[in-house]
Amino acid sequence: MAYLLWSWWWAATLSAAAMAFWLLQTIRKHNLPPGPRGLPILGYFPFLGTHLHKTFTELAQVHGPIYKLWLGQKIYVVISSPLLAKQIRDNDVAFANRDPVIASTVLTYGANDIAFSPYGPEWKKLRKVFVRELLSNSRLDASYVVRKQEVGKALADVYWKKRGEALDFGQLVFTTISNTILSMLWGSTIHGKEGEKFFSRVRELSSEFVALQGAANVSDYIPGLARFDLQGIERKSRRVLEVLDGIFCTAIDQRRKKLVEKAEKETTKDFLQILLELKSRGDDASSITENQLKGILMDAIIGGTDTTSTTIEWTMAELMQHPDAMQKVIKELDEVVGRSYAVEEFHLPKLCYLDAAIKETFRLHPTVPILVPRSARGDCDLGGYTIPKGATVVINAFAIQRDPYLWDSPLEFRPERFLDEKASKFDYLGTSSQYLPFGTGRRVCPGLPMAERMLKHFLASLLHTFEWRLAYGTQIDLTDKFGIVVKLEKPLVLVPTPRLANPELY
Repeated sequence: MAYLLWSWWWAATLSAAAMAFWLLQTIRKHNLPPGPRGLPILGYFPFLGTHLHKTFTELAQVHGPIYKLWLGQKIYVVISSPLLAKQIRDNDVAFANRDPVIASTVLTYGANDIAFSPYGPEWKKLRKVFVRELLSNSRLDASYVVRKQEVGKALADVYWKKRGEALDFGQLVFTTISNTILSMLWGSTIHGKEGEKFFSRVRELSSEFVALQGAANVSDYIPGLARFDLQGIERKSRRVLEVLDGIFCTAIDQRRKKLVEKAEKETTKDFLQILLELKSRGDDASSITENQLKGILMDAIIGGTDTTSTTIEWTMAELMQHPDAMQKVIKELDEVVGRSYAVEEFHLPKLCYLDAAIKETFRLHPTVPILVPRSARGDCDLGGYTIPKGATVVINAFAIQRDPYLWDSPLEFRPERFLDEKASKFDYLGTSSQYLPFGTGRRVCPGLPMAERMLKHFLASLLHTFEWRLAYGTQIDLTDKFGIVVKLEKPLVLVPTPRLANPELY
C-alpha cells in the first residue's frame, strides 16, 4: 500500500512538472484562444460535470465561439460556431487526426476501427472496405429484402403477441435494428425469448460502451496517472470488450467453419465473409488484421445499432409530445402509402413531413452532440488563433444546432422549419456547418447511407401500422443521459394498437 502511494506521488509530481514546462512553452509559442482558468495539475477537469455538451455550451456563452480548456496536460479547443466549423471542414486534412480516450482505445481494439483510427493509409483502407463492401448503393439495394424481412418480423411480433400491452419502445427498436444489421453482416439473427434476452443484454453493454467513452477520466488528461486507472474506466472498458469480443469470435468461428464445409463458392457473400477473405489475402495494400476486422464489426454493430435506435426513440418521444406533428405524419403516410399497403423503401422520398420530423429531432437531440473529437496534425490557424499540434479540437454540434442567432425558436420542436426551400441545404452530410448531425468532412459518419434508410423505413412502418399511446401512469420525459451517444434518461413505454384492418399486412 505504501509503495502504491509513493508511486502515485512520484507520478503526480513528475506529471505536474512536465505539465508546467509544457504549458509554459505552449503559451510562449502560440496565440491561444481565451478560456476559463482551471486548477493546478487538473486544469478544468473537476468542473466538467456529467453533461459535457451542456457544460461546453455554457462556457461558450462566457468565452465566445472558440475557447480553450486545459484538461490536465492536454489542451482542448471547443468550437461553437458554424463559421469556425466550416474553416475546419475547408482545412479538413489539418484536423483529420484522432486522439481517442482510453475507453475508446480499449473498446475498438487499440483504435483499429474507422471512428478512432488515426488519419492515414490504414484508415483510408478501412473506410474504403466499409463503404464499398457494405454501404454502396448496389449493396444497400441488394440487402433491402433483409431489412424488409426484419421489420416485418418485428411488426408481426407486436401485432400477434404484444398489441395492447405496455412495451419498452427503445428495446423493441434496438432489437430490430440489431437483428437487421446482424443479418446483413453474417446472415444470422436471434428471435423469440432467446433473442429478447440476448439483445436486452447487448443493449445494456451498448449503453455502458457509450457511457464509458463519454466519461471524464483523469487518466486521459494526466498520462502519468493512466497506469493507476483511478476511476476504473479502463478496467470496466476491458470487461465490456471481453463480452462483445466473445460474440464476435463466435460469429467469426462459425462463418469460417461454414466456408470450409462448403466446397462450392457462394454467389453472394455477406460482409463478414468479405472481411475474412481480406484478412487472409496477405497483401499489405488491401489485407486487414484480426483487430481491424473486429474493429469494423464493432463500428457496424454497436455504432450503427445504438445511434439509429436512439434517434428513432427520440423522434417518437417528440412526436408523442407534439400530437399535431404526429397527426401530420400519419396523414402523410395514409396519403403516400395507403392503409391497404405496407411501407416500402420507394415510399420514403415522398414522406417529406416525416423526413422533416427526423431532421428536427437530429437538430434538437443530435445522437453525438459533441462530434467525435479531432486532433490537429500540426500547428494551424483557426479563427485568428494558433492551434498547436496535438491539440484536441471539439465541434459542439449541440450548441450550433440550438443557437438562437441561427435558428428561430431553437428550443421548439418544429419540423416545418425543414420544409421550405432554404432548408434544402440542411442535408446529413454536413454541407451546411449550421447542421451537423453526422459530422462533416473526411470524418463524417461512414454509416450514414445505411442509417438513413433503416431509420426512415422502420419508423414509418411503426407509425403506419400502429397507433401509439403512453402506458397508464407514465408521461413523456425528455431528460437526457450523457455518453458519447446521448440517450433518453428514462425508457419510453408505449402501448400499440393496430391501425390497419388487414392482418396480412402484419
